[in-house]
Amino acid sequence: MRPQPLISVTDVPQSSRWYQELLRCESGHGGGEYERLLRDGALVLQLHRFDVGHHHGTIGDPSSRPYGNGVALWFEIDDFDDLVQRAGASCRGGATAAPQSPRRAGRAGASRALAA
Repeated sequence: MRPQPLISVTDVPQSSRWYQELLRCESGHGGGEYERLLRDGALVLQLHRFDVGHHHGTIGDPSSRPYGNGVALWFEIDDFDDLVQRAGASCRGGATAAPQSPRRAGRAGASRALAA
């Protein structure tokens, strides 16, 4: 199995630039309606514009707020402190330490979260 997370956004190019900078990934598709973000050739995240249906109908409702209610995107990243600096002003919730999960047992460093 290969997870392929996809989120709906109002501005695909702007969101793409933000995630590329934040997660140090690159565009694998580009465009105003859909984007695939890759890191080392592997899919990290897909972005899809709210109001574009393509062959599957629209994904999400831009009038239903707050956006992303009940959704958490969790990425494990080695350069967390640098990521917080890259997030800068867009980091509304700050950075926090999370409890060590059984999956991370024996791995260096505590798990930390960034609310953006």
